[in-house]
Amino acid sequence: MRISIIVAVDRNMAIGADNKLIYWLPDDLKRFKQLTTGNTIIMGRKTFESLPKGALPNRRNIVLTRSKDAFFVGADRFDSLKKALDDCRKRDCEGDERSKEVFIIGGASVYKQAIELADRICLTEIDATSDKADTFLPQFDRDEWKETWRENHPADERHQFPFAFVDLERMEKEEVA
Repeated sequence: MRISIIVAVDRNMAIGADNKLIYWLPDDLKRFKQLTTGNTIIMGRKTFESLPKGALPNRRNIVLTRSKDAFFVGADRFDSLKKALDDCRKRDCEGDERSKEVFIIGGASVYKQAIELADRICLTEIDATSDKADTFLPQFDRDEWKETWRENHPADERHQFPFAFVDLERMEKEEVA
């Protein structure tokens, strides 16, 4: 099972404001859908509540919350990232195709827990800075990651800002040294 973080960030590593995305980039949303469809996505309660139509289709949705009474239509609930990942590993071993790759999709506290566990980070780097941002991707040591792919996109009629899709893979310990 591979654990991937998927996130769009601006120059200051901002990811959101008022529980919403800061930037609306149709190609970023398209890439998100392409990568996560058929897989498992894990998110915090606030991220789930921000989804306009609830659980995302054609994916196993997992919501993390400590609230024992919480119920999320179309999603499984776990009270910790560890328990959710343990369940995904078990399902992967049982042959569940949706558990081969697990995507962490937010928010900041879930990213913070997952950063040390992730094998890959699928970034959308937006060449802009928001003064409205109130949520940021937690710091991580970029030296522990190797850029394996980058695709640059200029601003255009559908995208207000230039951006790049960037895949980072965690380096093996001997590669970091």
